[in-house]
Amino acid sequence: MHSRRDGTVQTRSLGPFTCETGGYLPELTLAYETWGTLNADASNAVLIQHALTGSSHVARGDSDEDGWWDQLVGPGKTIDTTRYFAVSINMLGGCYGSTGPASLDPDGVPWGSRFPFLTVRDSVRAEALLADALGIGTWHSVLGGSLGGARALEWALMYPDRVERCAVIACTASSSAEQIAFGQAQLAAIRLDPGFAGGDYYPGSGPTAGLGLARRIAHITYRSEPELEYRFGRAPQSPEVPFGSTDPAARGRYQVESYLDHQADKLVDRFDANSYVALTEALMGHDAARDRGSLHAAVQLARAQFFIAAVDSDRLYYPSQSQLLADALPGEVPVHLITSPIGHDAFLTEVSQLHDRLRDAFYS
Repeated sequence: MHSRRDGTVQTRSLGPFTCETGGYLPELTLAYETWGTLNADASNAVLIQHALTGSSHVARGDSDEDGWWDQLVGPGKTIDTTRYFAVSINMLGGCYGSTGPASLDPDGVPWGSRFPFLTVRDSVRAEALLADALGIGTWHSVLGGSLGGARALEWALMYPDRVERCAVIACTASSSAEQIAFGQAQLAAIRLDPGFAGGDYYPGSGPTAGLGLARRIAHITYRSEPELEYRFGRAPQSPEVPFGSTDPAARGRYQVESYLDHQADKLVDRFDANSYVALTEALMGHDAARDRGSLHAAVQLARAQFFIAAVDSDRLYYPSQSQLLADALPGEVPVHLITSPIGHDAFLTEVSQLHDRLRDAFYS
């Protein structure tokens, strides 16, 4: 039975792990958080998957820190933790407690550039080991948004007998050429920073400028043009003046520039650049049809009931791409829309719009 405080990080060592491409980790550790109590037959377990720079902290629980899906998870909420045992796992390669590039190898040296190339399927196989250790044979449901949606989908395809319900939110069946292009620009920003040192920058500060630039590029795709125009327009960042210097590098900023600088600074303070590279590479490689024939053939592997959702203003994962996934699934699977002007990030900020539909589909 569950005895830990809800919403606090736990870790579990899971032994050696071999990646799809042959990379090897002599010891795999995954960090995770839980909410609620696992019932006697372990039939009420729900796996919630985080996005690219997210953590396992989905909901506040007994901690002092807000969770990234507090709207969705907790007592009396969509995933009611008085009924369900919610689990969230920091993705393999991350920097919130799971084995990642900043972790120490058996000799006590950070993995850095030697950390193996990861795929979304690697992360799911690692999570299956943790599920085994927790005594969870079958998930009542698996759900996630963005990169978390890719992991949720792979769970349903790789372990069809272990997933009864699967929700893929603001994510698609595969990363498109444009999504890969955005990812490549972010990776180049990090790798071209001299501070990256080929990935072996520990214990130094690392490629802070490059990681900040990567975050700026990403954040533009996470928000919509109408939202940026409405919030900032061409307004200057007071008291700075955009035409206040003959030196272009010394001119004052526009408000939207200050906003991007702020987003960059926040990420640099909390996230490891090597983990950003590892997880971005995994997301770029996301393709449900890889080595499975067509997408239609791939999704026939699943036995889960599916719930597909998209953000109507998303310019990173277009709703039409979610529709392609829904169309490939057996039966009639609708695409539920989150209606918001802000773009991709609405899967975080306005997920409560899905409450009634998710409850009726999965949690009634």
